[in-house]
Amino acid sequence: MQQDPDGGDDEADAISLPGPGAAALERLTAAQARRIALAAQGFGGRARRADGSAGGPSAAALHRAVRRLGVLQIDSVNVLVRSHYLPLFSRLGGYDTAVLDRAAWARRKTLFEYWGHEASLLPVEMQPLFRWRMARASRGVGIYSGLAKFGVERRDFINAVEAEIASRGPLSAGELSEGGKGAGGWWGWSEGKRAVEYLFWAGRLTTATRRGFERIYDLPERVLPAAVLSQPTPPEAEAQRALLLIAARALGVATARDLRDYFRLGPADAHARIAELVEDGSLQPVTVDGWKHQAFLDPAARRPRRIEATALLSPFDSLIWERARTLRLFDFHYRLAFYTPAEKRTHGYYVLPVLFGDRLVGRIDLKADRAAGVLRMIAAHGEEKTGRRDDPAAIGAAVATELASLAAWLGLGGIACGTDGDLAAGIARAIG
Repeated sequence: MQQDPDGGDDEADAISLPGPGAAALERLTAAQARRIALAAQGFGGRARRADGSAGGPSAAALHRAVRRLGVLQIDSVNVLVRSHYLPLFSRLGGYDTAVLDRAAWARRKTLFEYWGHEASLLPVEMQPLFRWRMARASRGVGIYSGLAKFGVERRDFINAVEAEIASRGPLSAGELSEGGKGAGGWWGWSEGKRAVEYLFWAGRLTTATRRGFERIYDLPERVLPAAVLSQPTPPEAEAQRALLLIAARALGVATARDLRDYFRLGPADAHARIAELVEDGSLQPVTVDGWKHQAFLDPAARRPRRIEATALLSPFDSLIWERARTLRLFDFHYRLAFYTPAEKRTHGYYVLPVLFGDRLVGRIDLKADRAAGVLRMIAAHGEEKTGRRDDPAAIGAAVATELASLAAWLGLGGIACGTDGDLAAGIARAIG
C-alpha cells in the first residue's frame, strides 16, 4: 500500500478558499451529489452488452472509459478476476480483455504502470504528470521508509541492477544474476526485488509486460512511446493541478481529501493546488447536505436527474475505493474482507457492493470456480437502509442478469447459487 506522499494527517480536509463565503455557495442535496458522482464515473449511460461477443464495446470505447477514470487500480487477488479488469465490465459490459492487455503490456502501449492511486494502470500521456513523484522517490521521499533507506545504502547495487537490465533486456526480479531470495510473505522482498521496485518508483524502470502476474522490468525508453518521453517535464505545481483536474472530472463532486486521495497527493501540495484551481475557476466550491467538509464541483460535471444502472463493483473500483467517501455518498460502510481475519468477516470473502439505480443496495460474495466452470454466488446480503422504493424482486432480477453477464464474460458455463443472505433466494429464483 502506497504511503501518503507527505506523511500528512489522513483526516485533514479543511482548506482556506479565496472568494465568497459558504453562504454564497451553491448547495447540492446528498442525492444530487450521488448522481453527479455516478455520472462522472461513467454509470447510467447507454445500455451495456451482456457478453464479450461481436458488437461489444470497441477498443475506442474502452480507451475512452479509462481516460474518463484516469486510473485503474491493480491488485493481486484473483478470486473472481483481476481487479483492473472489472471496472470496465461494470460500466460497459462484456468486453475483450485482450484489448486491455495489449494496451497495458504489448509493444505499442497506450497504458503504463506506475503508482497512481496504488499500483495502477494509467494512460501513457499522463506519464509526464508523475515525473515530480519519480524525482521525489529518487530522493527517498514518498516511498516506504525501508525502500528509501535501501536506496541510500545500496546505491551501487541498484545501479548495477539497472545496468544489467539495460544490457540484457527485460527481466523479472527473479531473473537478475544477483537478485537473491526473498524472505517469504507479501513484503519479504529479495534485494533484487527491492532494487527494481526502487528503480520503478524513481521512473528509471517501468513494466515492459507481465508474465502471469509477475512484472517484467525494462528501461522506459524501450517501452514507452518516444512522443511521450520527449514531452517536457511540467513543474510540480502544474502537474499536480493537472492531476487534481483529472480527479475532479472522475469524481464529479468531492472534498479536498477525495481529490488528493485519487492520485495520492499529500495534503500540503493538494490544498495549495486546490486553492489555485478555485481561484482560476477550474473548480467550483459548493456545499453538500450532510457533508462535514467543503466540497468542490467539476464545472463541466453532468447533473442527471436519475441514474439507471446495475453493477457489481470491484473492491478496488474508483467509485468506492475511498471508504469515507463511500460512506458519505451511499451511507454504505465497506471494507476489504479478504484482508480481514476470518472471524471478523460479516458478508463473505470476496465481497462486491451491488449498485442498483443510484444506491448501493447489497453485497455479494463471488468466486470464479474455474475448475468446475461455474460462477459461485456464495452469499448475497441486502442493505437495511436502501429505502422504501426498492423492490427486492427487482433487485434480485437485476443482479441475476448481471451475474449471467459476468459468467458469460468470464467464460464460465453457469451460476451456482448459495443460500446465505436475504437476497440469495430471490437471485436464485430469477436465475431459475
